[in-house]
Amino acid sequence: MNRKRVLVTGGAGFLGSHLCERLVADGHDVLCVDNYFTGSKTNLAGLLRNPRFEAMRHDVTFPLYVEVDEIYNLACPASPIHYQFDPVQTTKTSVVGAINMLGLAKRTHAKVLQASTSEVYGDPTVSPQNEDYRGNVNPLGPRACYDEGKRCAETLFFDYQRQHRTRIKVARIFNTYGPRMLPNDGRVVSNFIVQALRGDDITLFGDGSQTRAFCYVDDMIDGLVRLMATVDEVTGPINIGNPHEITVRALAERIVAHTGAASRLVYRPLPQDDPMQRCPDITLARQTLGWEPVVALDDGLAKTIEYFRALLSLD
Repeated sequence: MNRKRVLVTGGAGFLGSHLCERLVADGHDVLCVDNYFTGSKTNLAGLLRNPRFEAMRHDVTFPLYVEVDEIYNLACPASPIHYQFDPVQTTKTSVVGAINMLGLAKRTHAKVLQASTSEVYGDPTVSPQNEDYRGNVNPLGPRACYDEGKRCAETLFFDYQRQHRTRIKVARIFNTYGPRMLPNDGRVVSNFIVQALRGDDITLFGDGSQTRAFCYVDDMIDGLVRLMATVDEVTGPINIGNPHEITVRALAERIVAHTGAASRLVYRPLPQDDPMQRCPDITLARQTLGWEPVVALDDGLAKTIEYFRALLSLD
């Protein structure tokens, strides 16, 4: 067992906390860094007494001086409600945060993985999206702080690799769901589940025909860990997500069925720049990482609904 010192930025968030648990379970020493804007100490409750885990309150827009072997850079609010709350800070987190983590990786000779996003593809004109597709992004719209911030972070990663031989990995993360999602994050899975469990109408934007592909959190974490473990020549970007598309309306109907809710579907205007399609081509992940998702949507939804049912009972 090659025990490593691993830094996870955004480690108290939805994905980050699951990643921290996986890395500790794998025998590594984990330093979780988070400013707790969207992360929560509650997500780390099962780790705080573990001697291999440490949590630090820190904002990645400021330099960090620690000694590590690997860095997972997950720091950035990832839902429109949260990243549009302070769009300037969102861009700074993506860009300045990437610079700071790349600088740390350069100094310590650590491998560094960037949690990029399917949003770099914008509102795609091709589907499914493969890694060669350069995207259709509006650089002036309300989502640009996130979309363009992540695109700029990818640029920085590859410039550091070319200029400084920094050991980089870039994962393009597609829609992910599971326990520890925030109930107010504005994403369709959490929105629909919370509305259904409360007996409220379920809100769909547009006519509900837009498609998404949903990856359960355990599968996503496995993909990230596998990418970090690859040889230095494997840099990405690599799509990590579930390639099975479903319409938003069909997802809502499935959640209503799972929860036994009497909720009605109601329709609202589609937000600006909201993509009509989002589905990954994961050929590269299959070939390079030996990875593909294994958790079926119905199984993942059942676990996520169970989590939210317990969470809402505490309100």
